[in-house]
Amino acid sequence: MSELWPWLAVFGLGMFHGINPAMGWLFAVALGLQEQRRAAVFRALPPMVLGHALSIGIIIAAVLLARVSLPERTLKIAAAAILFAFGLYRLLRSRHPNWVGMRVGFGDLTLWSFIMASAHGAGLMLVPFFLPSPAAGEAHHHHGGHEMHAWAFANFSGPSLLIAAIVVHTSGYLIVTALVAIVVYEKLGVAILRRAWFNLDLIWMVALMVTGVFILLL
Repeated sequence: MSELWPWLAVFGLGMFHGINPAMGWLFAVALGLQEQRRAAVFRALPPMVLGHALSIGIIIAAVLLARVSLPERTLKIAAAAILFAFGLYRLLRSRHPNWVGMRVGFGDLTLWSFIMASAHGAGLMLVPFFLPSPAAGEAHHHHGGHEMHAWAFANFSGPSLLIAAIVVHTSGYLIVTALVAIVVYEKLGVAILRRAWFNLDLIWMVALMVTGVFILLL
């Protein structure tokens, strides 16, 4: 179970991203309503998933590269500072990017999803799972090695870990985005946002700041 829970957490964070209307399902519903076709809702999902995967993949890859070249303490401080600063910045400046119209193609939606995921710090919350393990670092030091494993994924190498994490996370994102989009399109309508809205962005940004503090205590 100890080896499974990090994957469940990565999957769960993908599901949380999928719930957030700013990260895709609301746009998919809007496209469906504009064209009056359910197929338009589903057609929007692949490029949104691709853009989201690219955004979180870049963050994970950066951490995997940084943990090879940076001391453990330096990497933790840098990661904590970035998460806390980004969360605070988004709390103070909550406006979303708004550059794309409703006439969009695959490339437009992919880029839009990438920008939205990046603007919300989608990959940042995954950072703690990929920081080097102190125990693993000490073990490699004693054996003369230089590789440091992520504390939650010690059995995976860098490339396989990157691919697996992207697949698991975006699977959670896709499942929830698709379910919410089709339920809202078919049953609830976008008016549900006025009746049952709560600020997911606020929860997410506070969580980023708390995670930044938590990293320093690892």
